[in-house]
Amino acid sequence: MAGKLLPVKIEGGLSAAGLRFGIVVSRFNSFITDRLLAAAVDALERSGATSADVDVVRVPGAFELPLLAKKMALTGRYDALVAIGCVLRGATSHYDYVCSETSRGLQLAQMDTGVPVLFCVLTCDTLEQAIDRAGLKGGNKGFEAGLAAIEMARVSQKLRANSGASLKTAAAPAGGTKRRKK
Repeated sequence: MAGKLLPVKIEGGLSAAGLRFGIVVSRFNSFITDRLLAAAVDALERSGATSADVDVVRVPGAFELPLLAKKMALTGRYDALVAIGCVLRGATSHYDYVCSETSRGLQLAQMDTGVPVLFCVLTCDTLEQAIDRAGLKGGNKGFEAGLAAIEMARVSQKLRANSGASLKTAAAPAGGTKRRKK
């Protein structure tokens, strides 16, 4: 159709070649987090990352993930980060505080630095739920986070490369955006 306006699409790809990734992983509940880590690394390697492209930093627990994620992001070495942890509900309210502050801290780390931080922190009621999400029945959330890290790194890279006019029009108020004609 002549004259039809089409939206500008900026999407990430799934090639990890040439990108750098950091993974910060909790040692607490390592039976689960080690499975998530192995799957995240597998996703990155299958998509073209080499071992030199991926750094892994271990922290004591999920609560410590945000600080190290932010420190890693601030180095400028990484195109994306993956934060891996597992918090299981117990008999006290500790679970609620750890889950809430971990997710809040990771969100702040990515917002403050502009480096994508993928949230791969399982927050489960039972160990069985965590095992299912770490590869038994429901796939492996670590693998999914690895793929999402690649996509976010690529789309962020494209946005940086197109930071001129196309982003200015994308940020314009409703009704004032320009669109490409096909």
